[in-house]
Amino acid sequence: MRKIFAFLMVTMDGYDEGPAQEFDFWNLGPEFYAFSVEQLDEADTLLFGRATYAGMAEYWPTPAARQDLPGIAERMNDYPKLVMSRTLQRADWPETTILRDPGELAELKRGPGGDIVVMGSSALTSSLMESDLLDELRIMVNPVTLGAGRSVLAGGGHHRFRLLRTRVFDSGNVLLTYQPLPDAVG
Repeated sequence: MRKIFAFLMVTMDGYDEGPAQEFDFWNLGPEFYAFSVEQLDEADTLLFGRATYAGMAEYWPTPAARQDLPGIAERMNDYPKLVMSRTLQRADWPETTILRDPGELAELKRGPGGDIVVMGSSALTSSLMESDLLDELRIMVNPVTLGAGRSVLAGGGHHRFRLLRTRVFDSGNVLLTYQPLPDAVG
């Protein structure tokens, strides 16, 4: 069975986007980009919510993305992509399939293939936790505070996790990898 893991970025005060829906404050650089390639190499399929998909589909196929981050852009463009959405009518980014409900994703998860990675998409990640489809949650804490914004995993219910591993980056970012526990509460 395939594993679904989610990767989310968060500030020290728990936000994944700023109050004006900005996300230009992340602590990025060569170390982060190398990690991104490593993480993408763990999977063979990308999974997005509708809003994250729209942003990714707008950026990654561009010449600028291919020039600035060729290793990431190659994987983002070449991997099969899934987008969970009840409203998206069409997906123009090549290799994209629209899924309408978690049952379709559960069926794909039981099928052949490599792991599926959720890149961003905190609302989708919350939904996957509610549906017991998420196998691993990776949260990268950035050494920045915002004071306001959208709380990561807001509305995702009450869940418990087991810490699997940590990784400290020279940049000050800390990656926390968790396994959702089956005895979710609430």
